[in-house]
Amino acid sequence: MTHTPVGAESLAIQGIVHNALLEDLAQGDVTTDSLPQLARLQKQALFRVRQDCVVSGLTVAGLVCQMVDSALVFTPMLQDGAVAHAGTVIAQVQGPMASILKAERTALNFLQLLSGVATETRRFVEAVSGTNTRITHTRKTTPGLRLLEQQAVLHGGGVPHRFNLGSCVMLKDNHLQALGDISPNEAIAVAVKTLRAKISHTTKIEVEADTLGQVQQAVEAGADIILLDNMSPDTIREALSLIQNRAIVEASGGISLETIRAYAETGVDVISTSKITLGVPAIDVGLDLA
Repeated sequence: MTHTPVGAESLAIQGIVHNALLEDLAQGDVTTDSLPQLARLQKQALFRVRQDCVVSGLTVAGLVCQMVDSALVFTPMLQDGAVAHAGTVIAQVQGPMASILKAERTALNFLQLLSGVATETRRFVEAVSGTNTRITHTRKTTPGLRLLEQQAVLHGGGVPHRFNLGSCVMLKDNHLQALGDISPNEAIAVAVKTLRAKISHTTKIEVEADTLGQVQQAVEAGADIILLDNMSPDTIREALSLIQNRAIVEASGGISLETIRAYAETGVDVISTSKITLGVPAIDVGLDLA
């Protein structure tokens, strides 16, 4: 499972922040710009969480402030991934009041969203504590924000999955169904053989299996990773007995915070879930003048 290179990450994050600021400031700030006395004020403001959470987005919030006005000095009080209790000041910003006002909402939006992802991820990670199962995300992320949401998952204690369609081969049910001229019993074997001949030796192949029959086919085809999709814990145990440690095993589909422990106790290596990125409640973060 690969990840975007660090240099590319930095450029991509700058692009994300640029677009977010463009969304808010394309026509300027008619309120702040119409109050010229604000430009002469130098102020300090505090980013404060209103509820317990795992913090994520501090680096991004700092970049927001820098891109709005290089005269703004953003100072984090914690690191991304730290636990913060309600009332904790997680960062402060100093500089022209007009610039603070222009940066405020965009910085808060990132902090609220990403801290929500990190906090929910931590709940899932803690739910499987004591097992060898790791928690990861899926590609069900906010369009344009996957890089930041993936980082937030890491801040919450999860691990990265494939970042995009080019990161890892993922042979899914629709791929197999589209190979209509091949027998269902041969589709996985033929597809994996074809893929092996085309891809780099450094690229892993993951096969999604909906049935125990597909699990057996994936094992025989030499899949590196087998995704057990929408299987019960009992069925997963049967699948593991077929796989016998010959592939990394990932479980996904219909797994909630309430049921994840039972899935982890089957012995799967990874559980992937969209519940740590899709529709996660935002954390309440505010900006208060010091």
